[in-house]
Amino acid sequence: MSKLPSEPAETLDISRRIALAYAPAKARPAWLALFMLEQKLAETARPGREPLMIQLRLSWWRDRLKESGAAWPVSEPALASLMAWNGQHGRLVGLVDSWEARALGEDQEDEFAQALTNAYLALAEVLAVRDTGAIEAHARHLAGRETLGGRRGALPRAMRPLAVLSAMRDSGGNLGKGRRLVEFLRVVRAGTLGF
Repeated sequence: MSKLPSEPAETLDISRRIALAYAPAKARPAWLALFMLEQKLAETARPGREPLMIQLRLSWWRDRLKESGAAWPVSEPALASLMAWNGQHGRLVGLVDSWEARALGEDQEDEFAQALTNAYLALAEVLAVRDTGAIEAHARHLAGRETLGGRRGALPRAMRPLAVLSAMRDSGGNLGKGRRLVEFLRVVRAGTLGF
């Protein structure tokens, strides 16, 4: 019998758990909520599932994000965590739409990158972060639509998990499988310094 996670963060993949560790305590609930939603949408739209079932399930998520958190079922941890967004969860509907387009085989990579960027910009607003230029660059890099190279802007402390995910993308996201020390240090630098 598998052990149930005692904390919602334990349900996240390893890269998101590492990124979440770099979020300041006050920002962690909003980050956790976004990560849980992203993971739920990815699971819902994973290849091999019946397209109609994917559409129905994603439609359920879209409808939930359009309504008030007070109407949500208490049994869904990803929705419960989105209460940390203080009513701004409606700004995440674009993520659902982009996952649906991808699942249906539509070539929507630019739209997906924009939806992901918008989600991180919405998170920045939830966390009262005003300087968004570097956030947009890192989010587009994470979505595979931009190369940061040597022009990485430093992210504010509340947005450091995004820098960590961006650095992991550069390293192939495989830190636990024999990656070089330099890749690990790049991730630590991103979490500590924001670039």
